[in-house]
Amino acid sequence: MRYDLDSDPGRTWGAIGIEGLAPYFFEFAPTFYFSNRGFFAGRIEGSYDILITNRLIAQPQFELNFYSKSNPSRGVGSGLSELDTGLRIRYEFSRKFAPYVGFAYTGNYGQTATFTREEGGNPEDPRFIFGVRLWY
Repeated sequence: MRYDLDSDPGRTWGAIGIEGLAPYFFEFAPTFYFSNRGFFAGRIEGSYDILITNRLIAQPQFELNFYSKSNPSRGVGSGLSELDTGLRIRYEFSRKFAPYVGFAYTGNYGQTATFTREEGGNPEDPRFIFGVRLWY
């Protein structure tokens, strides 16, 4: 199940997906979403851990979002609507605690980019990120 809070009214989706390791230990998670309003969506996520040392790890990642129909009220166009990619460098003090820094880029494409521009936004969003990865 997925629920989108970013619009009014919110939207509930059913989801079917898999998550696992592709060849060469590449983490891969494609998911198909469907709603009772006739909308279909897809998301493909992937990441890979590159060990620089046993504790210092670089992690490139990507996420692609696709939609079957345009939905101007949510600012989403049909086809490939969003690419979210980036690189994080983390240091694992332990498997349960790892601070990270990185760079992320979000880009809107097609009609989604048009909707973003019409609302006064920029369809390209590069940014620096930092945080802590916790495992409890």
